[in-house]
Amino acid sequence: MSRTVAHQLFSLTLICSLLIASSFNLAQARPAKIGVLYIVHGGFDEYSDAALWDSTLQIFAHDPNSMVYKAVLWNPEMWPQVLSFGNAPKEIGKYSFELERIGGFDPAMTIVRNQQNQLSRILNKEQKQLNVHFVADYVSWINPDPKHLADPKSIYQSPTNPDIQMTWCGKEGESGWKNCDTERYNVDGPVERMLNDGVDSIIAIDLTTSGVRFAKTYDVIREARNLVDEYNDTNGAQIKLHWVNDPTDLMAESYPVDPINWTYSLGKPKRDIEVPLEGRPNPVAADPLLASVQVSGIVEQFNPDVSPAETGILLVNHSLRENNQYYDPKVDDTLILNNNIKQQLLAAYPEMREENIVGGWMGIKEPNSDIVTSRRSPSNYERTRKMRGENLGHAWLYETDDEMPGGDWQYRYWEALERLRQQGVKHIVVAFPQIMVDSVLNLVELPNQIGKEIGYKNWLYIDKGDRKNYPDIGHPFADYWGIWVTKECPAINNPEQLCCFEMGGCSDGRPYPPTQLAAITKARNDLDPSLAYDVSAYGHLGYNPSLGQPSNNAPVQSQYRGSWVMWTPPNDNPAVITLLRNHITDAVIWMNIQPAGSGED
Repeated sequence: MSRTVAHQLFSLTLICSLLIASSFNLAQARPAKIGVLYIVHGGFDEYSDAALWDSTLQIFAHDPNSMVYKAVLWNPEMWPQVLSFGNAPKEIGKYSFELERIGGFDPAMTIVRNQQNQLSRILNKEQKQLNVHFVADYVSWINPDPKHLADPKSIYQSPTNPDIQMTWCGKEGESGWKNCDTERYNVDGPVERMLNDGVDSIIAIDLTTSGVRFAKTYDVIREARNLVDEYNDTNGAQIKLHWVNDPTDLMAESYPVDPINWTYSLGKPKRDIEVPLEGRPNPVAADPLLASVQVSGIVEQFNPDVSPAETGILLVNHSLRENNQYYDPKVDDTLILNNNIKQQLLAAYPEMREENIVGGWMGIKEPNSDIVTSRRSPSNYERTRKMRGENLGHAWLYETDDEMPGGDWQYRYWEALERLRQQGVKHIVVAFPQIMVDSVLNLVELPNQIGKEIGYKNWLYIDKGDRKNYPDIGHPFADYWGIWVTKECPAINNPEQLCCFEMGGCSDGRPYPPTQLAAITKARNDLDPSLAYDVSAYGHLGYNPSLGQPSNNAPVQSQYRGSWVMWTPPNDNPAVITLLRNHITDAVIWMNIQPAGSGED
């Protein structure tokens, strides 16, 4: 072989080697593509029968063991009746009133979509430094736009009958609900879109209830992971979904295993996997920054005429569904957030009294010994006035048999308000730390619940009004809370006798509280008039009807005499985006995510 030919062969070999090395280096340099799921609770923007119908459908779609899923979800004959049974009549009355009071539009999802846009922008700025490419979107537990559900197609096609597809658009067919899309559930959700886009991994972070772990978020995580697993099996991939709020997968490992595919609607599980909470933290719930954005909204609503020493703070929260405490640490995570808020307030305002910062939960059903149980009706529990007609207060600590928190966090919200009243506070700020954005819940529902206890005339803005949030009337208050209840009560001589919702009783002799509609041997339901509360001028706490009539001019007995107001949720506080960014980028570094095919572990 001549030197010229040998040189040419050497040069060709060198070029090929350089090209191969260059291709390998390019593959190594390709940024990993990371999907970011921002998980929120979700809800509808405007009230309509269509919105309420879809929300009801989506709620029960998460639980295939529920009677609604079994008897209604895939039974077309039942679809026209969805809004006429269960608690739907209550929800129709409640949400139609609440949305009307704030001008017809709930701001929650608009704020969420703005947060998502801000998060995408800030993550785009982090990409080069981290050598990744982010694909971000939001997903919610319920949503009027199914494209933002974890797995919308699971609601489109019956799992047992291919002839049944969820295309219902109202009683008149496709024209029944304006602009209703019969194929709205036959779409990809955020997870499928990310997988189709070729992501190498997915990071999920949730503020469903201010970042505390919760069964509703776990529903979304579980459904998302099922889609990822199916994709991996089909494509021979190894994509993983990492949940930032539960980095050690406590909820998955602690989930009951008997019955198979257990959910809370089956009752107490036969076999629970008991995993200690110690060493299984939630870094989002414990982040001081999360507490600080809530503290900012509390401090914003201090009364300038009242000193911090005479100011009370009530932290109200929802709890969990009965039986979910066997895997759901929502209450425990909430206590961490509550304590962080309390410590930050005391650090910023040393003159505040620690005993004036308390927590409150909702009510739960109570037993009625007059109800005769049977195989068909095995429970004698019912809604009562004592538990304020509510059923959201199962504040059970993780892996306990119905054990509530102790200390300053042990109260129902009306008990906490009574404690603050007796301690002589002159201004109360009510916060709901599990909420990150304004919605009808904190703008209308909770103010009415507080107002019936300590009065609407004590509301800080009652004199000047708040036309921004309540454009027509200037305040959130109903004449009575329970505006959805049956307005006519049975009477021996007059079956159509109207109920009396005026505290102290009506001038024509009708009693308050209104007459119970259900027989004493039957459980009261949502619509029973005896569960309604007058939202009176100065409230029920400290008032004894046997001592005289209430007054609209001033407290007549030991009623609360100070002011009160709702805190300001974080909403568009830029620190919320910083919080999300910090935990997402920490997860990227911790997971050391590499692009698929890079040759790295």
